[in-house]
Amino acid sequence: MNKIYLDYNATTPVDKRVFESMKPFLNEEYFNPSSAYESSQNIKDIIEDSRKTIADFIGASKSEIIFTSGGTESINHAIKGIAFAHQEKGKHIITSSIEHHAVLSTCKFLKKFGFKITYIPVDNLGIVKLDMLEKAIRKDTILISIMSANNEIGTIQPIKEIQDIAQKNNILYHTDAVQLTGKIPYNVKDLKVDLLSLSGHKFYCPKGIGVLYIKKGTHLYPLIHGGQQEKRKRAGTENVAGIAAIAKGVEIAKDEMQEEKKTIFSLKEQLKKNIIEKIPDISFNGHPSKSLYNTLNVSFKYIEGESILTLLDFEGILVSTGSACNSDSLEASHVLLATGIEKVDAHGSIRFSLGKYNTKEEIDKVSDMLPDIIKKLRKMSPLKRD
Repeated sequence: MNKIYLDYNATTPVDKRVFESMKPFLNEEYFNPSSAYESSQNIKDIIEDSRKTIADFIGASKSEIIFTSGGTESINHAIKGIAFAHQEKGKHIITSSIEHHAVLSTCKFLKKFGFKITYIPVDNLGIVKLDMLEKAIRKDTILISIMSANNEIGTIQPIKEIQDIAQKNNILYHTDAVQLTGKIPYNVKDLKVDLLSLSGHKFYCPKGIGVLYIKKGTHLYPLIHGGQQEKRKRAGTENVAGIAAIAKGVEIAKDEMQEEKKTIFSLKEQLKKNIIEKIPDISFNGHPSKSLYNTLNVSFKYIEGESILTLLDFEGILVSTGSACNSDSLEASHVLLATGIEKVDAHGSIRFSLGKYNTKEEIDKVSDMLPDIIKKLRKMSPLKRD
């Protein structure tokens, strides 16, 4: 059975061109960049060329780019690094109620060291309440960490406005741009952020490679200690194949993401239209326009999202009930609850996230099968309609 994959916010398949770019560094040019011989120096040059490619893609300087193992490490490095480097100034951090668990768990960890965390609420569309952000700032606030785009509902945050508030109060700002990168172009100089995290496997690169942008002059404590790699900011032998891959990935994204946007958005709108026409008692979650063009989060009343996911999976259609990092939990999505959705409706929500390999035929098939699945589940549901 051919699978229909509609979970691109969880991870993406590796683009064949990206895969080809990795291969030489796995079985031919396998040398350790820290060794002294010429072959290793050539590998070091590859790393620096890749660093410049990434820097140019996001509008940074080459010296501001650090390679990591992925988004989670980049986020941990940014938040813990700032916290421990600036704790003499203060121990208060501000984040939002809809952050990825990599941010929320890092903040929870820091509470053990005496840090105080304020969680800013969002409105019913998932936009951070800027007035409450301003009110939350204290004399001991050292960092604001608010994501660029939400992985579950797709809502895009007002990054520039958040940074204006941070800059006005002399506070550092980190943004988790894992879902934004490769979908929507941005320039860190325009955004004026101090730190930015991204991950390769969200835009057709392999898992295990990420980037942390650190604005020049920003002091943070290293997360990983060991050798002198990455200008002593991130120890460990470099993942050369992954670094070459993510550089190729951003080259492809730079050339193709605008055209992909048109195609993917059209498919998403077709899916949305079909759901509206064929299935009653639904609602869509997230902002209707300030949102990722590939993400559609739908609440189906009177049934559980897990049941929908299971029956779709049986038919070879792969979707998510929320964050893939929390897929083992039967708890309602903290993101949906933060937007004010009732717990019972949050439990009945499905996230469709599309990518460049999806086709109209796939969307048609999903649109044909989904109504029967919803109807079948509602017949068996103990939940009563008003």
